[in-house]
Amino acid sequence: MKNHRNYSKYVLIALSVLCGLMLGLTSLNGSAVEPLRSTIGYLLVPLQSGVNAAGSVVYHQLQDWSRMKQALDENAQLKEQIALLTEENNRLGQEQYELRRLQELYELDQEYLQYHKVAARVIAKDSGNWFQVFRINKGSNDGIQVNMNVLSGAGLVGIVTDVGANYATVRSIIDDSSNVSAMSMQTGENCIVSGDLRLFEEGKLRVNHVQKDDAIQAGDRLVTSNISDVFLPGILIGYITELTIDANNLTKSGYLIPAADFDDLQEVLVITQVKGQEETGSIGAGEEADTEETMGEEGIEESREEGEEAEGEST
Repeated sequence: MKNHRNYSKYVLIALSVLCGLMLGLTSLNGSAVEPLRSTIGYLLVPLQSGVNAAGSVVYHQLQDWSRMKQALDENAQLKEQIALLTEENNRLGQEQYELRRLQELYELDQEYLQYHKVAARVIAKDSGNWFQVFRINKGSNDGIQVNMNVLSGAGLVGIVTDVGANYATVRSIIDDSSNVSAMSMQTGENCIVSGDLRLFEEGKLRVNHVQKDDAIQAGDRLVTSNISDVFLPGILIGYITELTIDANNLTKSGYLIPAADFDDLQEVLVITQVKGQEETGSIGAGEEADTEETMGEEGIEESREEGEEAEGEST
């Protein structure tokens, strides 16, 4: 306790002496303290400049770091917004594409009102670039039978070759084993449209068995013929591009551009009527179809649910 009091006393004495010295310095005239001021200035000015420079550097770095952090935060927000906009744009694009496909399918349904139809979605296909053989999500539970005709795009796609309870297999007209009896809408004369996968690499099918003197020519629309064993009459197949006389000098052959798109089939219409069977409940050719009997947009929308057990709507 005594030592502590002595220490306090010494500190008080030192502070008093310092104050006295400072008072003495302030009482001196300018010329007397000038050397001291110069010495202090000589020592302090560089130190002050260094401290200012260091402070300025630290200040600018702090500002840069703050700006950078703000920019990084804004960049992260912009990236998130871009991701959301991209996702929304992709979704809208997909919906527009799907809507366009369904509109085309609906228009195709309206074009062939004389036939009952069921909409179906393609759920599988054979390996390869095109849909020469594929499977749909409608089967016998939906009224699908072997030899029923299948439509898509602007016309004929193929024919049903195998049926299960909730699926069916379709062989398209571009398959090597496919032969369709056709006729020209302009002249009514008959020919055969044959599938050829190698030829279809050029987007064409083969047209043959055209009589030399027939008036069929390039540009004619070919539809399924009345004399076909399995294809219903009047369904558009495609357009002739060229015809040349064969080596036998008796017939002509050429090429056809199919009306359907075999690169990306997603939805199809199956005509629920088999050639040669009694047309129970069907709308005869030339009769007016009641709009309530057509498939309409509701039937097309059902085809969007892959593998669904449907009620087999028909037009």
